[in-house]
Amino acid sequence: MSKTLLEINPVNILVRSTNWIGDAIMTTPAIRTIRQNFPDAHITLLAKPWLADVFAASPHVDEVMLYENRGRHKGLVGIWRLGQDLRKRKFDAAILLQNAIEAAVLAVLGRIPVRAGYRRDGRSPLLTHGISIRPEVRKIHQVHYYQTLLQDLGLKIGDDELFLQLAPEDKKWAAGYINDRKPPLVGINPGAAFGPAKCWPAKRYGELAARLYGEFGGHFLVFGTEKDADTIAEIVSHGPKFITGLAGKTTLGQAMALIGSCDAFVSNDSGLMHVGAALHTPMVAIFGSTDEIATGPYSSKAAVVKKEISCQPCLKKECTVGFSCMLDISVADVEQEMAKILTR
Repeated sequence: MSKTLLEINPVNILVRSTNWIGDAIMTTPAIRTIRQNFPDAHITLLAKPWLADVFAASPHVDEVMLYENRGRHKGLVGIWRLGQDLRKRKFDAAILLQNAIEAAVLAVLGRIPVRAGYRRDGRSPLLTHGISIRPEVRKIHQVHYYQTLLQDLGLKIGDDELFLQLAPEDKKWAAGYINDRKPPLVGINPGAAFGPAKCWPAKRYGELAARLYGEFGGHFLVFGTEKDADTIAEIVSHGPKFITGLAGKTTLGQAMALIGSCDAFVSNDSGLMHVGAALHTPMVAIFGSTDEIATGPYSSKAAVVKKEISCQPCLKKECTVGFSCMLDISVADVEQEMAKILTR
């Protein structure tokens, strides 16, 4: 690197977002850092369509540009087309929060002169400002992983608190939806996009809701997509009068607003868990195959429930050795932590 990003002082910046909701939430402190270092720059976030609601109302980006990978940007021809779209925008610099080589290829196709990111996935030759990952960075929370990238690029780092600003129309919709629900309002998120190894059994979520209702009353909302319909239906069967399933019934923005309105939230390690953390919703996060040090809820209002076993964390999508990391977590284990929240 000859000049640092601060010395270059780009005025038209492209930030390539990560692709998963949870990862995107964990980049929000880094995106705020970019804005604070370049307050007068036009910052465009390139993101997949399902992430748009995470950043749509953010004051730290000027616009969200959609990477329509299932539409006009699909396949090799689509990547070329997106590269041409970027070229027309005449960006001064690209900050690649996504680790894949594809992000660097797009920046090259877009003829972006400054291309900054971690040296990963064989993309080092494509970067003008490549940063090597120090061994200690691999052992810290992902929030710090992204902030460290910017620090090593010479930027001044701001605070690490997650940031998620909801759209006014989503907040209004959520307020109307829960208007006649009896408190406390408890959110349940039984899914995880990465794979079933991260998922506590649906039956136990249902039993948990029934037990908590018996002690505290209230109403329970079960979040998920249409793919989670069977799982959610099983949970709802434990109390149809006080449990509402939301499989595919909300946008991401509406789901986020509902989570922000909950008195308590219980979730697997997932994107919506990070949404709850960013919105300061008191929560219990259930961890099995993944590492709570790296991807745990970055919130002082979150408790993690896990069991220490020899193969944890394996980071696999599916378990092949008995699923003990999740099956050893009892309903009583999670109920105890949820009761602490609801009692407060």
